[in-house]
Amino acid sequence: MSTPLDGPRNLRIGLPSKGRLSEIASELFEQAGIKFRRQSRGLFAKVSGLPIDLVFLRTDDIPTLCAEGAIDMGITGSDLVEEADAAIDVRMRLGMGKCRLAFCVPEDSDIQSAAQLDQSRIATSFPSVTRRYLAERQAQAHLVSLSGSVEVMIQLGIADAIVDLVETGSTLAANRLRILEEIGSYETVLIQNDRCSDPITADRVVRRLQGVVIARDYSLLEYNVPKLKLAEAEQITPGFNSPTINSLEDDQWCSVRVMVKRRDVIESMERLEELGASAIIVTPISNCRL
Repeated sequence: MSTPLDGPRNLRIGLPSKGRLSEIASELFEQAGIKFRRQSRGLFAKVSGLPIDLVFLRTDDIPTLCAEGAIDMGITGSDLVEEADAAIDVRMRLGMGKCRLAFCVPEDSDIQSAAQLDQSRIATSFPSVTRRYLAERQAQAHLVSLSGSVEVMIQLGIADAIVDLVETGSTLAANRLRILEEIGSYETVLIQNDRCSDPITADRVVRRLQGVVIARDYSLLEYNVPKLKLAEAEQITPGFNSPTINSLEDDQWCSVRVMVKRRDVIESMERLEELGASAIIVTPISNCRL
């Protein structure tokens, strides 16, 4: 039986088949103009207008399959890349799905560091990362490898500690656990192997995704300001290279359009208002090239 991957080899990109990361990847590709239509529960899809085949896979399989050459690129978590210890390159950090991987122990535990877990039982979905981290601290432990939730393993008597992903910490609190030590911070990434079938198209994908990721950090700020105050306004909003300045019908005023870091928008608006600027407007940016 033929599949959409039969015929000439297109660039193959692995995307998570389900879950929150699948939604993130699909939304990101849509915003980057990498359009596709996936049939319900389908494993393959072709990208419209580009020589790209998409393959929908288990998220934790994507690093290994990329390293083995089954796919050229993929979107997955950097925690899974580290756990797989796969020979791939991280082309982009996508700034989404951020979390921490940490050792956690009961709230009333006397243990103060991961090194003190020598000869303990540790439940985790990240045995390789955990083993390497402990080895660097001259500690060994009996690792109970699990693919699902591990928070209840201490209560069940299976483990003395766990190593798990932490986002808000609410799940830990509900299970009367505390963070002992953080292994590292992780996020969603775009990976690629060194045998990529179409490096030119791969670079196009990266540039398109960069346009979306960078745009999420900026907003477009527009305002009117007296020309006598323009130099001071430019100190508040210098822009990426420089602001765009246009004259108004009233020759004592000018209009300014400038990209501003999203985290700085509110403060910039307040400072501009104090300076005498008016008609201050903020517009989201969905894509850009810098």
